Amino acid sequence: MNFKRWRRFRGWALLGAVAVCIALPGIVAMPNGSARAGASLEQRKLPMRFSWVTCQPNCRGWVSAVGIVTADSPRDFEEFARGRPLGGATIVLDSSGGSVNDSITLGRRWRNLGLLTTVGISVLKRTAQGERASIEPGAYCESMCVYLLLSGKTRYVPDGAHVRVHQIWMGDRADDAKASNYSAQDLMIVQRDIGRLAKYTFDMGGAGDLLSLSLNVPPWETLHELSREELRVTNVATSDLVAEVLPQLEGAILPVTEVTAKAVQDRFVTTAAEAGTDSQSTKSTKTAEAIPSGANVATAPAK
Repeated sequence: MNFKRWRRFRGWALLGAVAVCIALPGIVAMPNGSARAGASLEQRKLPMRFSWVTCQPNCRGWVSAVGIVTADSPRDFEEFARGRPLGGATIVLDSSGGSVNDSITLGRRWRNLGLLTTVGISVLKRTAQGERASIEPGAYCESMCVYLLLSGKTRYVPDGAHVRVHQIWMGDRADDAKASNYSAQDLMIVQRDIGRLAKYTFDMGGAGDLLSLSLNVPPWETLHELSREELRVTNVATSDLVAEVLPQLEGAILPVTEVTAKAVQDRFVTTAAEAGTDSQSTKSTKTAEAIPSGANVATAPAK
């Protein structure tokens, strides 16, 4: 299936002391006078988009990251981050996962910046004082998103958020994983990427329990949602205090800019012929992927 590439653009508008909302992809107007970033399944299927949410003058703001990780995501993040002092900022995730190697690249970059991570939906509410920003917990962080969450120096998962895991798999075999054929080269690719994921997990301070829980769920089964206890023992969540990762939201003002990634196929796949590149390179978009269950295409489900 062919997809048209979207043109990148930015929007910025400030009027006096109140920021004015720009209608950008990823911001969905709601009937009750509010807007949500990443509130729909369709948005979580699109390539990851990064938005800066400003809440002046009472807090610093945060980064909203919505969508799946593709080969372009690390570069898109660098473009978004250029000129912004993001060190120590908070990333708010709403994602169905994506490319294993590109997620690892992105996660290591976030850890180097000392970012904090959480799961949520950035919401804009219209008030008499202007647009006010807040975060609602009912978001999904699935598949490789969980490993992005793990990259935070401090990590908080609110009640109501859904953190779900499963195995990584060959993306081009997702439609019928049981009936597909696999070569020795295919098995090598999957095991290589499991090794990369294991090293990354331990480097980020995660526990082996996270890998065990993930690797026990094949693509034809329902994703496993981590319980509060499992979030703790896997070290995915390191804090029970929202104040440790999120700024003061009272009086917050809306997001002011967004970089929109190009619309491309939800998942990239690995073929045995493409596996001959440097095994340590994470530049290739072709990799063993974290594959969902029950999906017609290789993309993690979101409710």
